[in-house]
Amino acid sequence: MKGVVFQGPHQVTVDAELPMPRVLNPRDAVVRVTRTAICGSDLHPYRGEMPDFAPGTVLGHEFAGVVVDAGADVPFAMGDRVFASYLVACGRCPRCARCWHYHCEHASIFGYSTVVGPPVAGGQAEYVRVPFADVVLARSPDDVTDEQVLFAGDVLSTAYAAAVDAGIGSGDVVGVVGAGPVGLLGAMCASALGAAEVIVSDPDPGRRAKATSLGMHAVTPGELRDSLDKVSDGWGARVVLEAVGTDAALASALRSAGPRSTVVAVGAHSAEAMPFPSGLAFTRELTIRFTVGDPIRHRAEALRLVRSGLIDPARIISHRLPLSDARRGYELFDRREAFKVVLTADDDAVDRPGMAIRSGR
Repeated sequence: MKGVVFQGPHQVTVDAELPMPRVLNPRDAVVRVTRTAICGSDLHPYRGEMPDFAPGTVLGHEFAGVVVDAGADVPFAMGDRVFASYLVACGRCPRCARCWHYHCEHASIFGYSTVVGPPVAGGQAEYVRVPFADVVLARSPDDVTDEQVLFAGDVLSTAYAAAVDAGIGSGDVVGVVGAGPVGLLGAMCASALGAAEVIVSDPDPGRRAKATSLGMHAVTPGELRDSLDKVSDGWGARVVLEAVGTDAALASALRSAGPRSTVVAVGAHSAEAMPFPSGLAFTRELTIRFTVGDPIRHRAEALRLVRSGLIDPARIISHRLPLSDARRGYELFDRREAFKVVLTADDDAVDRPGMAIRSGR
């Protein structure tokens, strides 16, 4: 079969001779992938930011498709449309019982080497084996396209988790630091949950233009606090979502937060020595929390927003490419010439923005 393989920094190949996955355990399923995507997290190994990331890894953790084989304990039939959580979890350990799936004893991430747990081949391939499929997979609703539903397996559910963890409610003023896919989906979720004003900041003009094209109010980071003050009678944001993962972005979020507000960091942080403005946080009585995102817990709620028409995650797609052109997809994404790349195993696919694709059973 064909799949996208990490060979080293800035080197991905499409290997047409990969072995077909098969069911190894009663809770396994094999899925024929119809749609998969390149995530911002995939750029970390691509850029050489993870030196221990193993060459030969089949990449990708956002995918939807059709079940073609399943173990005895999997509640899906051949031909069922499904999508996967990016996160692999057993669903049965004490931590999973608390819905702490990221902290599962058996946690891992598709296509992400040994960064979180044992390696599991990813979904940027024609077929993929899904461990703990009774928990990791979910049925795709008939009224949602494969393009839309694959977002519920990662970036949409992650953005929704951040908005829920922030306690966004009716009439809130919300700031969003970072206009990447998670940031813009977070802004959409904030509006869907009743926020009165949502302002997105990003230093990149192209990303601000993308936010504007989606009907959002987009500003530079230096303009964020003043913009929030103008719509809140000087109080600042009630909630700030930080969706970048850098010290500078988190510092911007803290500066933009109003008194007794909540800052949720959903960007992937790794710094060990960030200078923390404890005086500001104390005097404003801020609540600060970090959210990784848990599709297994939040995918149903996130999909309800899609099915109700409040959010269409496919609007953030900039390029649709065949799986065989994945290398170009990574190059475009790395250079920020693409905003979100969706791949299909059908080589007749084209990269036309705005083309919705529905797969049949």
